[in-house]
Amino acid sequence: MVFDLLGFFIFFELTLIPIYLIILIYGSRERKIRASYLISLYTLFGSIFMFFNILYCFAKFGTTNFFVLMTLDFAPEDSKFLWITFFIAFAAKIPMIPFHIWLPEAHVEAPTIGSVILAALLLKLGTYGILRFLLHLFPEATLYFSPLINVFALISIVFTSLTAIRQIDLKKIIAYSSIGHMNVVLLGMLVPSVESIEGTIFQMLSHGLVAGALFFIVGAFYQRYKVRSLEYFGGFMITAPLLATFFLIFSMANISFPGTSSFIGEFMICFGLFEYNSFAVIIASINMVTGAAYTLWALNRVNFGNLKSQYILSYGDVNRLEFYIFCLLVILMLLMGIFPNFILGILHSVSHFLAFTF
Repeated sequence: MVFDLLGFFIFFELTLIPIYLIILIYGSRERKIRASYLISLYTLFGSIFMFFNILYCFAKFGTTNFFVLMTLDFAPEDSKFLWITFFIAFAAKIPMIPFHIWLPEAHVEAPTIGSVILAALLLKLGTYGILRFLLHLFPEATLYFSPLINVFALISIVFTSLTAIRQIDLKKIIAYSSIGHMNVVLLGMLVPSVESIEGTIFQMLSHGLVAGALFFIVGAFYQRYKVRSLEYFGGFMITAPLLATFFLIFSMANISFPGTSSFIGEFMICFGLFEYNSFAVIIASINMVTGAAYTLWALNRVNFGNLKSQYILSYGDVNRLEFYIFCLLVILMLLMGIFPNFILGILHSVSHFLAFTF
């Protein structure tokens, strides 16, 4: 909510401390130390450039206030320098290749609540920063750099999708899926299209619900069986039908099944982007195909097939608290998917303003 670059930088950095401690103290394995240091180093690396950016703004313009900077007419070289230094900090949070290594490690080692906070909140700081600062302050530089960023985003989408297919850890599958979805969001916010910008904000909200719910479900599996590998799971539709059903529902949302919130967000992004970069839409569609491949493969291994009685001796379905949490998330996800105009109506004026600034 802060409207000063220095204040934003301070709170942007402060978000690192709780997630660092959550992973380091409550992580599940010995690699938690490596994961906590990775997230710190990648975030701080990007933030160095943002800090130089703030110092440069104060030295040259005498202010770091967002509204004052909006009134200034930046020189082209200043605009490009400030844009790229801001973007590096935000790209490390999204994350975009080559800044993505920390996210799968952090998700795997973090406890359930740490993974939910990462997926629902911290990943959105990067895309929120782009919407807040880059589109408002440097619209010309945004258009100048958008072809380059589109290339990196498309590489991120294809690479992470193909990597997710090779994983057997449920958390890593969802983590790589999150990188792909957030880079689709990044593609949509760099074009001057009302529909695409609306879709990016809607997809950010949707991804927070869907990815958070999937991490809750994986946490429920881990709490009961102390494993997350697909090799140990099978036949949960028989032994834990409620948990398996919730996993089915949110897996469908993860592949943007019609009627879910993810479908609305990704459709609007592709619809708005197609007019400006149809090739990017075609490449990004690979994410939908490969996303369906690794999601349905994981779903099939967990819910169906033979019981692995040699590994798991006792089974347990959702408890009352988990049932209420999952039901609330399902209701919110379906409401956003079936009645999206409630949120899109709020976003419409904002999206018009952002598209107009281009």
